[in-house]
Amino acid sequence: MPVAVVLGHRTAGVGLLDAAYAIPFGMACSVGALLFARGARGRIQRTLERAGGRGRVRVSRWLAVAGICVALSASLAVGFYELLLRLET
Repeated sequence: MPVAVVLGHRTAGVGLLDAAYAIPFGMACSVGALLFARGARGRIQRTLERAGGRGRVRVSRWLAVAGICVALSASLAVGFYELLLRLET
């Protein structure tokens, strides 16, 4: 999302609302990261924790949840912005 917003500011042909197209991509990446963390946690349990990486799985889960929260808040912000634009006229 931040890259899309900066691109919207610096590029003449791209508006700020065009940056909203990055929201589903960010959400999909976050959900994918959450699923990969779940699979890694299962592998760690199956190998009786010999595979290691329990801390990395925990951090990746937190980052994935943070990514989902950012995508949800960005979609709410864009939704309210559109609502305000429609009510303005």
